[in-house]
Amino acid sequence: MPDVTRETVLEKLRSVRGPDMEGNIVDLGLVSDVFISDGKAYFSITVPADRAKELEPMRAAAERVVREIPGVKAAMVALTADRRAAPQAAPVERPRQVPPTTHGHAQRPAGGIPAKAGIPGVGAIIAVASGKGGVGKSTTSVNLALALQANGLKVGLLDADIYGPSMPRLLKISGRPQQIEGRLIRPMENYGLRVMSMGFLVDEEVAMIWRGPMIQSALLQMLREVAWGDLDVLVVDMPPGTGDAQLTMAQQVPLAGAVIVSTPQDLALVDARKGLAMFRKVEVPVLGIVENMSYFVAPDTGRRYDIFGHGGARKEAERIGVPFLGEVPLTMGIRETSDAGTPLVVSEPGGEVARIYRDIAAKVWEQVSSARQNKSRAMPDIVFE
Repeated sequence: MPDVTRETVLEKLRSVRGPDMEGNIVDLGLVSDVFISDGKAYFSITVPADRAKELEPMRAAAERVVREIPGVKAAMVALTADRRAAPQAAPVERPRQVPPTTHGHAQRPAGGIPAKAGIPGVGAIIAVASGKGGVGKSTTSVNLALALQANGLKVGLLDADIYGPSMPRLLKISGRPQQIEGRLIRPMENYGLRVMSMGFLVDEEVAMIWRGPMIQSALLQMLREVAWGDLDVLVVDMPPGTGDAQLTMAQQVPLAGAVIVSTPQDLALVDARKGLAMFRKVEVPVLGIVENMSYFVAPDTGRRYDIFGHGGARKEAERIGVPFLGEVPLTMGIRETSDAGTPLVVSEPGGEVARIYRDIAAKVWEQVSSARQNKSRAMPDIVFE
């Protein structure tokens, strides 16, 4: 098979007419940077936000012509809505009344603004985030997901860290996901978890050099074009920081809440506060803070050491009024099982650390369930006379 190049893809895309059948999408500057890996092409097409639905055939045409290129195995193409490109005086359409939809689909509230579109079959989506890298967020995410499952729930796990996906290694999963009906792909699976990660789509050594629109497109496709099936909860392992991925998830996905992971020292807590502030600003409930690497107990003497200090995350949770979910110790077992792809919750289910994760999972799910019940009670009764 010939090697597929960026220039080949762009030349093929010049055959796709732009909006209103004028010019082509490449010369009009609508195509983002094209990324190619393992025979798969990834790019987005920027369009006015108010015309995204209308221009879906243009996106489909771009995907079709790229898939026809010899050597291309698949194409991931998305429309990126650019509100700045929308007309300043666009007509306002009167909101039409729609019947209640089935679970997992967006509904239109009274004000006429569409609700965030959910994922069919997925009951709740929980983000696990941190203000900075190196605090054990991904290890916490995978053990939290397995702990929720151990507590009796059907759980999926999305690795939203586009630049540094770690779930293939943490869960000892290799291979490529298979495409099924339509554009849907089947998630990978191990230990009973359904998992999706950019790490399944590109080689481990490939450096992902993507701008914001591509990150947004990839995330939304991994969320909505994966056959997750019926899940009680989907845990999303967020990348560190407060960038494009976090904003995409917070603004376009109906998150049930966010779990913040931090280590005890002040430097980590300073960054954790930024993550907390971001979720609050976009009105995503903060389900609580986990203090990871909270303390170390020497296996030979049993003596406890507070290597990074202790209790900082608990004090921060109390200060800002969010739940403190628990302390996870720094242990050799967590590191060894993470490297081996056999997380402690499944490799040592009767151990103390697995019990801590299950307790954290129970607290998280109790809050999600309580919030959903309160929201249900708050819905007004409609009486026809």
